[in-house]
Formats: sequence, structure tokens, C-alpha cells
Amino acid sequence: MADTDQAHEAVESLDYLDRPDVGRGGFDRRAFLRRTALTGMAAGSVGTLLSACGSSASSGSSSGGNSADVFGSHPSYKFVFVNHVTTNPFFTPTQYGAADACSLLGCSYQWTGSENSNVSQMVDALNSAVTGGADGIAIALIDLHAFNAPVEAAIKAGIPVVAYNADAPGNARLAYIGQDLKKAGEEMGVRIVEAVGSGEVGLFIATPGSANLQPRIEGAEKAIKDSGKAITTKSIATGAAVAQEEPAIEAWYQSHKSAKGMYAVDGGSTESLAKVMQKLGLASKSVKAGGFDLTEQTQKLLKEGNIEFTIDQQPYLQGFLPVLELFLYKVSGTLTGPAEVDTGLKFLNKETVAPYVESKSRFEGTATTAAVVK
Repeated sequence: MADTDQAHEAVESLDYLDRPDVGRGGFDRRAFLRRTALTGMAAGSVGTLLSACGSSASSGSSSGGNSADVFGSHPSYKFVFVNHVTTNPFFTPTQYGAADACSLLGCSYQWTGSENSNVSQMVDALNSAVTGGADGIAIALIDLHAFNAPVEAAIKAGIPVVAYNADAPGNARLAYIGQDLKKAGEEMGVRIVEAVGSGEVGLFIATPGSANLQPRIEGAEKAIKDSGKAITTKSIATGAAVAQEEPAIEAWYQSHKSAKGMYAVDGGSTESLAKVMQKLGLASKSVKAGGFDLTEQTQKLLKEGNIEFTIDQQPYLQGFLPVLELFLYKVSGTLTGPAEVDTGLKFLNKETVAPYVESKSRFEGTATTAAVVK
């Protein structure tokens, strides 16, 4: 049986074991992420999936096949990703990207960190990766200072470190792979000014101060202020847990029904905002809304017109490229590899999101098996 077929059957078996008595269709990405976070193994590893189903197959690595033909004989490197919201659906395609790169290159990765943006837990995970002898580390630098000393210690120990999804100026990491967050926020602010014109606007953020989100909200506020328009903004914390976000957004609107717009700067809050817009029929009441990222539900709700736009930052690349860069750094003897990569700022509306809704792929975390998207 082909590896992709085994992986598909393994995921289906895991999904079946997680089902309640009432049938549930589709792929439960949050349950899948929770399992991979708890096991700490590569999400795309066939061996890991089969082990979870009781198979005797080896776990934690993917066969690269031809990588030695290209780069020469090399060890099966093990890389560690330290994440701030390990079970958040946004990072499903990130894990697939890391798994796919590992499959190409004959290496493996571990997914670890915190479920709720707990910086101390992330520092512990980073330190554990160092003491465990990781060959390379990718970390979301959501705090401007907490990771500086641990990253320096890792690099001093000969372990390359790159940042993904969030960066911290002054950190010794070798490269950043992710969106230009401040610019993205400013571009959102321009869209807000154009859509709203004047009045009160709510800006929703999961974790204020977090380095992966705060630059966006500051960028939006700057663009709105610079416009000179009579727009007042209010920043509202929604919480790191996805289940908290929708009630927080709805509660704010119920006490601010004169608001002209509501916008979110993170994927979970954007999905929740779109659900509130749909539930209360706010688009038909001329309330403007938009946000970031492309969870499967956000895609659907955007296509239905509940929000006006979302901004794609290509989370798949935020998993694939760190593995590639760390691998090249190792096989080249540090001669090449680390490179700053802006993974993009792409506005999608109800028309341009259609291809995302109509296709299922690992690139967007909406499918488990590899396939060419037609």
C-alpha cells in the first residue's frame, strides 16, 4: 500500500475513534492538531499516524527517497517547531508543509509548545529541544524578549534557529519566514477607512501584546489615524482559545450596536467574527467586517458574504520553508540556508476565495492526502 494511502486510512481511523455517537462528517482538524501536539510527533508522518492506530510501524520520520542523490549522504535530521497555539486550526497547513518538506528531504520534525500562548511553556519547549539535541529549531517569536537568551544558547550549542509566523527584532534567530505583520495591518487599515468612512470600529485581537498580532493592530490603527477620517477604534481581546472568541465578539457588538465596522487581526477571531456576522445578519445591516487567514469556515463564510475580505499569509509555507532552510544549513555546513521570506499579503473577497472553497488540499489544511489541485 502506498504511504499516502496508509496515511489517509490512519487519519480516518483516528477520526473514527474520536467520533461521538452522533455521526460527524469531514476532517476534524482541531482534534487532529490536539493529538499531534500531545504526541509531539510529525503531523504528516505515516509512522506516527499508524502508531496511534496500534501499528508496529516506526514513528517520527518520513522517507526522503532521493534527497541523498541531490545533497549527498546525510543524517535523518530532526527539527523541532515551537508553537504558541499548537491545536489552532490555522496551523494545520503549517504542519502539513513541515511534514511534506520532511518527506522530500528524509528528515522528521516535532510539533510542540503551548496551546494558549503561554510563553513560559514555549521557553521550556525550546530549552528541551536544545537539551534533546535537535538538529534545528523553528519558533514563533511571540514575545519580544523572552526568547532572546534561549535562542542565543541554542545557536551557541550549534543548533540553528529560525523564526516563523512571528518575529522579534534583536533576536539572534538566523531568519524569519512569515508575513510582514505591520505592513499587513496598515493595508487592512486602508481598507477599513475606505469601507467605513466614519464611526466606531471594533478591532479584535486574540492576545494583545503578542508579537505575532500586535504589529497588525498597531498598523491598522496607524493607517486609520493617518487618514484623518472621523473613525474611532476600540481594541478588544478575544482570548487565545478559539471557543472564547465568538462570545467575546458578540458581547462587544451587543453593547456597541452603533458600530460601523468590526475587524479581526488573527485567524481564530476572524472565523468567530464571520460567525457573529452571519448569526446576527449584520452584513445586511451595513456593518463592515474583515480579517486575517483562511480557516475552512472563514473561506465558506467569506464566500457567503458575511465578511468583505480576509488576508492570506500562506501558512503552508511557514512550515515547509523553515524545514528547507534548516536542512540546507545543515547539509551545506552552514554555508547556505537561512533567508528572510515574506510569505505574503493577499486580500481575498467573496469572488476570489472561490477556488479555496471549491478545492480541498493540504496547502490549506482541508485535506489529509497529497494531490495536485486542479
